[in-house]
This record gives sequence, C-alpha cells and structure tokens, in this order.
Amino acid sequence: MMRRHAMLIGSLILAAGTAMAEIVVPDPEWEPRPVDTTISASFDDWLASFRQRARNEGISAETLAVLGDIRPLESVIERDRTQFEFSRPVWVYLETAVSDARIDNGRRALERHAGLFDRIEAQYGVDRHIIAAIWGLESAYGAVRGDTDTLSALATLAADGRRGAFFETQLIAALRILENGDTTAERLRGSWAGAMGHTQFMPTSFEALAVDFDGDGRRDIWEDAPDDALASAANFLRNAGWKSGQPWGFEITLPDGFDYMQADRRILRDEQAWAAMGVARADGAAMPDHGRASVLLPAGAGGAAFLVYDNFAALERYNTADAYVIAVGHLADRLRGGGPITSDWPYGDRALTFEERRELQRLLSAAGFDTLGVDGLIGPNTVNAIRAYQQARGLIPDGYAPASLLDRLRAGE
Repeated sequence: MMRRHAMLIGSLILAAGTAMAEIVVPDPEWEPRPVDTTISASFDDWLASFRQRARNEGISAETLAVLGDIRPLESVIERDRTQFEFSRPVWVYLETAVSDARIDNGRRALERHAGLFDRIEAQYGVDRHIIAAIWGLESAYGAVRGDTDTLSALATLAADGRRGAFFETQLIAALRILENGDTTAERLRGSWAGAMGHTQFMPTSFEALAVDFDGDGRRDIWEDAPDDALASAANFLRNAGWKSGQPWGFEITLPDGFDYMQADRRILRDEQAWAAMGVARADGAAMPDHGRASVLLPAGAGGAAFLVYDNFAALERYNTADAYVIAVGHLADRLRGGGPITSDWPYGDRALTFEERRELQRLLSAAGFDTLGVDGLIGPNTVNAIRAYQQARGLIPDGYAPASLLDRLRAGE
C-alpha cells in the first residue's frame, strides 16, 4: 500500500480531507517499470546535479556510488499522477481495510507476538491493538512490505519535479540510512512512493523515530522479525502525542434535529456535554470520561458518525486521511473483540475524482463561498465553504461533498 506519513512522515496515500476521506486502494498486480527512454536524458541531468547536492549534505563518495545502479521508473510517475483517480469512498475502503481475513490474521499476529507487544506497550504506552492495526494496514502483518527499489522510486519522483524538493529530501535521508549501516542498498525496498518496511516509514521519519528495539545495533524495519518496525511505530505515535488509556474514538448516534454545524473538528466538548445534546454511543454503553472530543462525519449526515479524541489526531500524524485513521481505530477495536460499524453508509454516492474536486472548489468560490484555493483536496477550508453553501441553500450543513452537490453547483443552484 502507498505510504506517506503526514508532517513527520509525509503520508502520501491520502486523497481527501475532513469531509470526504478517500484512500487509494492499491493494485496488487502493479509492478514498477523502467521509464521510457525519451525522458531518460532529463533524469540523467537531474541525477548529475543531485550528486553534487548530496555531497554538499555530507553524503560520502562511497555511499553515492549506489546511485550508479538506480533507474527512473515510469510506473512510479504514473501512480503519482493518477492516484486520486483510484480513490474510493470511506465505506468501500473500510470493507477491504477491516475485512474478516485482516481481523483473523491480526488476532493470530497478536497471539504469536504477545511478548513483543507486552514490551512495546510497557515502554511506549501505546495500545497493542493500534500498533497491530497499523501493521495490518501497512503491510498485511509483514506479508506485503513492497518490493520497489526505494532509491529508484525516490529519485524518479525527485527528478519528475512535481514534488521534487520533498523527494530529494527523502532520497538524501535514504542515503544517510545506508551510510549509518541500518541496511544495505539491496534491502532498501518498499512502496512505489518510497515508504519502507513492516510499518512503511518514509526515510526522514525513519531517521527521526525508528528505534533499535531488539538491541542488535541496527534499526531494521525491513527484516522478517517485526520488533524494530512495530516499536518504531509506537515511538512515532508517542511522539505524536498518543495518550495512554484514551480511545481513538467510537461510533455514535445523533439525535433528531441535531445541529450539524456542531460536527466540526474544531468544536470540542467533554462526553457529558455531548450526551446532554442527545449524542449517544452506538453500542448503547454509557458515555465514558476520556476528556474533550469532537463529532466526525466522514460521509456526511447519511453515514456513520464518530466521537473522536486527541488520539485520532495522533493517528493523523501517521496518515492524514480520515478513512485511514478510522480504519486503524476500527480494526484495533475488532482485534480486541468489538463489533462492526452499525450505521448505514450513503452507498448510492460515488467519490468525486480529483478534477471534479477541483471543479467543485472553483464553482463554490465563484458562487461566493471561497475555498481559498483550488487543489483538489477537500480540506478544512473547502469543508467550511461547503457548509456555508449548504446552510445558505437550506441543505444539511454537514460539509460532505457527493456528486449531487457538484451537480447543483453546475446547475447554478
């Protein structure tokens, strides 16, 4: 699966924001292909100049010699260009992410590595089920860690230029990983976008947060034994602000007449305040006492609703897409014996394509509801514009953007 951690990890699988989280679902048949020779010359020119920049960053000539074996990969560029077109609605993603097979395999992994999870929980204070869920989503519990040459993938994306500075930084970090002796160039393999190992760390995040948990002198997230990788994920979450004992969130039901303007991540209340407004746990249990939380509607008023805590935000540091965070949290709940999500989803809706999201932003801004940019990402500014439009038109102001909303805007309504 494509992995790019936001902020520290720069997570690159996301295709959405607050109101309409969508994940690129990977094609298991996809394999990287060498780039067409028509663009090889530009790659060679970039590589020559990059070598000097890497030397200026302190990379030794011995380590730089590995660049002689890299090659541009056309399919990496294709995946980078088209990832939004393969995005899916949150409910479609969850069906795959939290499948029966993934639950069963995760429970077996937890049992098989119980001692390891005991030690990780004791040292980092992060729930084992959360770490196992990340492991399950990132690499199917180590079974699918990616086989793309990391240096070639990062160099391809850096030379391509669309996000050149970011990927050059990642490539230099990957070279430092080799220089430090954590792994070899032959073993430096992972996803098409440069993420690596059991828990799919980008190189800069590996540098900052990977740990040598098994004490062998190397931070090895690539080896079959998952000790370093799982502990590194726990270390990442601890540094992202994970609160021991607090849930990521849970499914809720909303009362008739609920003010959907309150379903905003910026609006935080303790559970009893939400309960006083008629918000209840979907499983019928009493509201807990874990602190302030906000209401999240990943598919608008027609889908499941969640009360989410600070630990949701910690998971967002690993990957900013709501669908991913919900999948991690829900898979963790299922691994500990919880039940499925009970609410319906708006199954008749489809996800907007990247270009349709750009069109939505242009039409909203033209209608007087400024999205503060046209980037194809449904982030907070676009959600606020959608809410304002919905409220002005007498619609439920849930910030959700189905195709029907775009049709209304196209019609000038």
